Amino acid sequence: MKILYYDCFSGISGDMNLGAMIDLGVPQEFLVGELGKLKIPGWEIAAHRDRRRGIEGVKLDVIVSRESDLPDHHTSGHRTFRDIVGTLEDSGLSEAVRIMSLKIFTILAQAEAKVHGISVSDVHFHEIGAVDSIVDIVGAAVSLDYLKPDRILSSPVRVGGGYVHCAHGILPVPAPATAEILKGIPIRSGPVPFEATTPTGAAILAVAVDSFTETVDFIPNRIGYGIGQRDTEVPNVLRVFLGHMNEPALDEDVEAQEAWLVECNIDDMNPEFYGSVLDSLFEKGAYDAFLTPIIMKKSRPAVMVSILCGAEQLKDIEEILWLHTTTLGLRAGRVMKKMLRRDVTVRTTRYGDISVKNAYFRGRKIKTKAEYEECLKLAKEKGVGLKDIYDSLASVDDE
Repeated sequence: MKILYYDCFSGISGDMNLGAMIDLGVPQEFLVGELGKLKIPGWEIAAHRDRRRGIEGVKLDVIVSRESDLPDHHTSGHRTFRDIVGTLEDSGLSEAVRIMSLKIFTILAQAEAKVHGISVSDVHFHEIGAVDSIVDIVGAAVSLDYLKPDRILSSPVRVGGGYVHCAHGILPVPAPATAEILKGIPIRSGPVPFEATTPTGAAILAVAVDSFTETVDFIPNRIGYGIGQRDTEVPNVLRVFLGHMNEPALDEDVEAQEAWLVECNIDDMNPEFYGSVLDSLFEKGAYDAFLTPIIMKKSRPAVMVSILCGAEQLKDIEEILWLHTTTLGLRAGRVMKKMLRRDVTVRTTRYGDISVKNAYFRGRKIKTKAEYEECLKLAKEKGVGLKDIYDSLASVDDE
């Protein structure tokens, strides 16, 4: 499995991302050729080797002439969301690149609309809608389509600090639009007193990244560095890794997935409430939830509630525990969830058809399990015991 990992220790901007992509191996000539399909004249890419605090990478600039804007927008530098959608639809870009580019611009438009209290269709892009940012965004989509990673990961995002000057005035870092885009994404303030992550950089991550994690478990093959505009004590650099999962080839039937384990101990709740709590947890997308009898301090019998979930469900899971149980505290930590490859087949018995789940390891089927609810339903319909249904399965040859 090919992995692309964004190490945003000093934030991310559109030009830093493109520089890192070129340094990682995306040919500059290919990138320029694909961007030419946008049919926007009057721009060029200037890329050269540069350093920040001893780290060498690619510094990329998009040079734009006055004649580069859309018709009727030659002097304003502003574009509406509709203008950008039209530019993408009229281009000769591949469908995959157009779709990703549109997703990035849509997130930007939705953030601007939310911050300024207007509709998405009325959003006028300022810095975001300038040609250099269009090149940054479409260039990101072109680069990722060229590299074709199976999974894209990122570290928590450094946003910087202080204030940023933009078309709307002086705003706090992260700028309101950037903060809106980064909702649900782990961020870190600092370590520099300026805007380390731009709205464009944030939107690229929000669309492209499958998971944000501080746990790195893959084998790097190539590393690219995109050089930023500033030179500070902390290198203004975006580092991107391209590698593969650290899994033995024979274990290709084992899928690894990062998850969260949330737990709390309860010794003062009516036992009748636990069923409702578990139902609510599963409704919110918990992968698994279970109860364990334990002995707490002062020899009190208690129950430990454990939930396995994804990062996107974490807040909802915590809310259920706060509101629907008597716990006053909980603990949460990242875990690695591993699953065998599986499929479902249908087996015909003398009582009827039953779905059977099959699990595989190293190319060989090692486990089978009948779907309990189907067996129970069939037993009731046929007026036999559940054991009879399972016995009938055992007598059927596995196809």
